[in-house]
Amino acid sequence: MSCRKIGLLGGTFDPVHLTHLHMAEVARDECQLDEVWFVPAKVPPHKQGCPITPGETRIEMLKLALKGIPYFKLSLVEFEREGPSYTIDTVKHLQRRYPECRFYFIIGGDMIAELPAWHKIEELVQLVRFIGVGRPDVTRKISHPWARYVHQVEMIPSHLSSSLIRKRRQEGKSIRFLVPEPVYEYIERHGLYHTSGKYSRNKGE
Repeated sequence: MSCRKIGLLGGTFDPVHLTHLHMAEVARDECQLDEVWFVPAKVPPHKQGCPITPGETRIEMLKLALKGIPYFKLSLVEFEREGPSYTIDTVKHLQRRYPECRFYFIIGGDMIAELPAWHKIEELVQLVRFIGVGRPDVTRKISHPWARYVHQVEMIPSHLSSSLIRKRRQEGKSIRFLVPEPVYEYIERHGLYHTSGKYSRNKGE
């Protein structure tokens, strides 16, 4: 019996936007993945102490973004434990729970340079295969030892980010067509990312 190939796309998703979906689609297509699981971080290690939108709100937006796409799934594995949401703990947990699957961890091309700072990276690269989605002509110049563990695939360049979306909201600018339409409607309905909104990020988790 062959292993199912599962891509994991982690992140804060605050909020999820179209480039997240495009990254997942490019990785699925280029690497012939059976599914991509979106894994929102409960406690992002690199954002501890920073304001963050409550987990249930980020999860609701992900559910709306992934609805109707059969090979995109939501995994709440990082909400099942306390403490920082380290990737290595997530991968080990999923490997124990789904031994029939082979896991690939999808990262943006700009994240390849930051791999040396990842928690237990020397062990992590032995457990999971990395897929770097971005511009290989730029990221192939990265010379640290962990870069050779990353299979790089190319996507249409995008400067869209969650922080850019939050900034535009705070400036009163439109974010329509930057996020899936149901997510846009959810953000509007709940007044997210305005400094005076009901669920302002300043309230934290």
